[in-house]
Formats: sequence, structure tokens, C-alpha cells
Amino acid sequence: MKPKPKPVLTKDTHKEKPTNIFKNRDGLGAYLASPSSYPSSRVIFHNDNFVVINDLYPKATVHTLLLPRSSAHNPLHPFDAFEDRDFLAAVRKETARLKELVAKEVKRRFSSLSKLDQARETALKNGVDDLPPGRNWLAEVKVGIHAHPSMNHLHVHVLSRDMHSECLKHRKHYNSFNTPFLVDVADFPLARDDPRRHPGREGYLDRSLKCWRCGKEFGNKFKALKEHLEVEFEEWKRE
Repeated sequence: MKPKPKPVLTKDTHKEKPTNIFKNRDGLGAYLASPSSYPSSRVIFHNDNFVVINDLYPKATVHTLLLPRSSAHNPLHPFDAFEDRDFLAAVRKETARLKELVAKEVKRRFSSLSKLDQARETALKNGVDDLPPGRNWLAEVKVGIHAHPSMNHLHVHVLSRDMHSECLKHRKHYNSFNTPFLVDVADFPLARDDPRRHPGREGYLDRSLKCWRCGKEFGNKFKALKEHLEVEFEEWKRE
């Protein structure tokens, strides 16, 4: 019996173009219908209840999507789907699993550059009893759904927080992950008066651009922000 292949997370798979009958806003349906027909570079893993894929157009170094397979829930807006407490609990459990997987992948890529991790490695080699904690890679992962999803099938974003990607192309891309427009699964079910239920009214996507790491304001100057993010990315990797 051949060993089960290890999950593969990659940032270079957005150039693939799946050939299927699902198009435009229904594109995620293809992965739900036939996850085994995709390579491990696209479908990371799947089971009877969930499919996990690498985002076709990643907005960060590691960007994955959790797709529930429940036909009773995946056509719904997440605000409605997560009113089902049992379903929400299942999504939270699988999201936590995926978050750990993404954190491990981010660590694999950047641990050798991290001052915190290298300090711990040095202490280990020197036999120091009181080891420094190392870097908390789970804290470098964002989780959530968009208040106004761009795709029809329910999906949860689990991604590294660096916002470093050639697919990050305009203000709405950026603000959709760096304002309350991204709603953490842990916050559900939302109260009826929660302002995140009205993302258009709140104007999340049109907000002034602000660096996720240092808080510097860029107004509507996305190009300037993008250049700044390159610098922040290099510094973030070395924390």
C-alpha cells in the first residue's frame, strides 16, 4: 500500500486554470464535486465533510480555503449558515486544524530567518535549561469569512498575515482582509445589531489604507502601500 501523500501548500498555483463546468462565482463548486480530480498542489486534503484548497488567487504567502461539503449549508451566506450551532462547531474544529497546518507551513518557509526561532535553536544547541519561547507562528495566521463573499459557495479563508502576493492588486483586495470585512469564525453567531452584517453601509472596503503591521496610513494610495508592504514583509520574516 502506498503511503498517503503529505498535504502541499503552495503560493505558485494561481496560474492553473481548472477545466470544469463551474464558472465565475460558482467556481468553488468544482472542488466540492470532485476534489480527488485535482493535484495536491491545488486540493490540500479532503474528507466527507470538508475540502481544503490553495486559493487560486492568493493574497498572502500562504492562502488556503476551507470548503464545507454540506449541501444544506454551502449555498448559504455564512451569516445564515453559522446560525446552525452544530455546523458552526464542525467548521470551527476543521478551521483550527487548518490553521495549525498553515502555521507549520509558514514556519517551514521562514523559521530559518526568524530571530526568535533562531534564538531558541541556539539555546537548544547550547543545552540551555530556560529556553526562549521561539516565535508564535499561529499568531501569524488570519482566519475568517468575508462579510460579502465573492463566491457563491461558503468558504473560510485561512492565510498568513503578511499580505505579500502579486495577486493583491487594489484597495478592496487589501481592505477585505484588514478591516472588519473579514469576520473571524470565532465571532459567530453574530448579534443581530452587529455592524459587520452591513459591510456596505459601514464602508469597510473603501476605508483609508493602513499598514497591517506598523499602522502607517496611506489614504487611497494603493501603489505606495504595496511598496511599503514589500519592506514590511522582509522585516516581518525576520522577527
